[in-house]
Amino acid sequence: MSIKTEIKNQIATVTLSRAEVHNALNEEMIQGLTKTFLDLGQDNQVRAIILAADGKTFCAGADLNWMSSMLNYTLDENIADAKRLAKMLQTIYECPKPVICRVQGAAFGGGVGLVSACDMVVAIESATFSLSEVKIGLIPAVISPFVLQKMPVSFANRYFLTAERFSSSEALRMGFISSVVSEPDQLDKVIEDWTKAILQNAPEAIDLCKSHIRDVLSSSFDEGLEHASRAIAERRISKEGQEGMKAFFEKRKPYWVVDGMDKQKC
Repeated sequence: MSIKTEIKNQIATVTLSRAEVHNALNEEMIQGLTKTFLDLGQDNQVRAIILAADGKTFCAGADLNWMSSMLNYTLDENIADAKRLAKMLQTIYECPKPVICRVQGAAFGGGVGLVSACDMVVAIESATFSLSEVKIGLIPAVISPFVLQKMPVSFANRYFLTAERFSSSEALRMGFISSVVSEPDQLDKVIEDWTKAILQNAPEAIDLCKSHIRDVLSSSFDEGLEHASRAIAERRISKEGQEGMKAFFEKRKPYWVVDGMDKQKC
């Protein structure tokens, strides 16, 4: 099995489970991740998703056997193959639930793409990253729309072209990841703090925050303001928005708070 999924206390953990090949991506894993994130995104019992990995490496990029099969692909076959990878990354990126990436080891090539598709990333200090495609005459093409959402162009110019490895500290400095810890058990503590915070917040509002960010980034300034004005107006009259504001003024917890008085939807 290339991935494992566990759901506990409204938090799903999706684990890359090919440690013997450094969790390298192949067709089975790509298909499995796409389906898993589609399903979890629609599961009302799931409030957040953790993307983790077994073994010492988070993800070493493309599986060598999978890559070797591409040597004889036609252009159309290569396009179809690339689109499957793009679909997987897009599914993670557009998942309506917060996606937290737990990086316990190196992430190369497509592994960097996985990291960049997530909302929040905590990495062990010893982890390294590399956009290594140019070393073998390729380019980080499919992953680039996701990487460039997180990595400033000045850094992309360097790391796309040199294929240098960069540290977790450097990834944090450029804003590519959210947090760095020195010990493995601290990864889970950071994730626990983030998920506890998420469970206090309104599920529909979280979903809409994620899509709102994408909409504003892809709009002109004026279009973004127009979209924002409508978005807040719609939330103010929504059931969730009304409940949240009433709970605030009544000094009580809204229904979506896990340890609140009422966990049922109005």
